[in-house]
Amino acid sequence: MRTRPGTAGLRGTARLRGWGGVGAMGLACTLAGSLVLALPDRGDSSADRGGPGATVAAPVRADADDCNDRSLRPESADGPTIEAIKNRKVKKLIVGVDQNSYRWGYRDPNKAGGKLEGFDIDLAREIAEEIFGDRDAIVFRAIPTNQRIPAIQSGQVDMVVRTMTINCDRLKDVDFSTGYFETGQQVLAPRKAEDITGYDESLKGKKICSAAGSIAEEELKKESFGADISTTVPNQLDCLVRLQLGEVDAVVTDSALAAGQAAQDPTVELKGEEPFTTEHYGVAMKKGSDDLVRRVNKVLDDYRKDKDHGWEKSYDKWLKGGLGKSPGPPAPEYRD
Repeated sequence: MRTRPGTAGLRGTARLRGWGGVGAMGLACTLAGSLVLALPDRGDSSADRGGPGATVAAPVRADADDCNDRSLRPESADGPTIEAIKNRKVKKLIVGVDQNSYRWGYRDPNKAGGKLEGFDIDLAREIAEEIFGDRDAIVFRAIPTNQRIPAIQSGQVDMVVRTMTINCDRLKDVDFSTGYFETGQQVLAPRKAEDITGYDESLKGKKICSAAGSIAEEELKKESFGADISTTVPNQLDCLVRLQLGEVDAVVTDSALAAGQAAQDPTVELKGEEPFTTEHYGVAMKKGSDDLVRRVNKVLDDYRKDKDHGWEKSYDKWLKGGLGKSPGPPAPEYRD
């Protein structure tokens, strides 16, 4: 398990103010109805945590703990994958993103044109600038959670930048960059549901929602605490809508995404003192596209170091208001 000082800023609900509050309450339902890219349907034991209210002793890694998750060392040279991207008719990078995750990849309905923006969008533009010399040389394709890997494998996108956790199973199907953000799974439930205390026995008999193909779904299959986990949806934000409609009692999702959803709807909150897993988001690419992976890692390497226009700047703009002081990006881990 990897942990770093400062990750407490991701935990709990004390720092949720400033994310939009009441003014954003209707945003979840609005965004959930947005159109997404039509893709073919190709499918795709925790330690003892105690009873209700028990403090989780230590988060477990939900990412690639038992396989070689270290990425390729950064390089700036073009290879066959990048050359193919540059030589096609449309001189733009095609990136799979979310358009429903507040502060990560979303369309602000209060702004004219509905331009995509957020932390992941900033990173995607940084990659486009590295490859084409133009931050706007990019095509965004909104894809649901359960279609991220099929979209890469089919070639409909060059990469996915969409709060996607690196883990062993996914590494069998796609390649990843180094981690660019650390988060973990947590329970989101109505504030009035005081009987739900976190990822523990308090979930027994409760109806829980998770996104299909997500880490949350995997963790719930490992340990459900007697909850009904039959409700899965294509997009994670759909779980918030189900929660608002009273169709489920709680949601399990990344704490960083849950914080944004709690800001959209102040009647819900994160339950439990901290995430019960530790995981890293990475940029996902087609298996074997080593030159593209290396180039993205170069972007990330530079992005972490650039204090004026890089990772910290984007964090302060999009995430600081909800997650508090920056914990800094996770340190890259490269193969020997």
